[in-house]
Amino acid sequence: MAYRRGSVLLAVPVLVLSLFLVGCPKRPATTAASAPPPTGSPAPSAAAPSTSPSGPSMTPSTAAPSTAAPSTTPPRPSEFSENPNLKDVFFDFDKYDIRPNDAKILDTNAVWLKSNNNLVLIEGHCDERGTNEYNLALGERRAKSAMNYLVAQGVQASRITIISYGEERPTCTEHTEECWAKNRRAHFLVKAR
Repeated sequence: MAYRRGSVLLAVPVLVLSLFLVGCPKRPATTAASAPPPTGSPAPSAAAPSTSPSGPSMTPSTAAPSTAAPSTTPPRPSEFSENPNLKDVFFDFDKYDIRPNDAKILDTNAVWLKSNNNLVLIEGHCDERGTNEYNLALGERRAKSAMNYLVAQGVQASRITIISYGEERPTCTEHTEECWAKNRRAHFLVKAR
């Protein structure tokens, strides 16, 4: 009898511990862009980002459905062009937060964007270190960080589209920290409405 009681007393804590450890699995944290879709973007179900390692990840900013008539495709990156009034912002290694000096650049970009009615494409870029998949995701977070800053400064979110090129489009190809720092950037392009 003592043997049976001992094994039951041992089995109960093991059972409780296993239930505690297995429990209900937690959902992974998800993030959504804090901006409504740009004019001419697809319905939210078609706005999922591309995560193909061979191609860029393009994400129109989506959060609320548009009241305008929906279009079937987002603006193509080839429709956008550079504008000397918009300056790039740069990021620390493996980071996507806006640095104080780059916040000043984004403030200047926001002032120009608010005085114009152009659509904006924000490209997220990384240096060559890391996998293609990781750099595409990091580039997207950098573009979203720049977009969120501009929206906070009063730029209409419906005018902004983001895309990540990861490490695919470097501005510098040397293998030095000085060169890599030039590649860790958010780049701004515009298109007239």
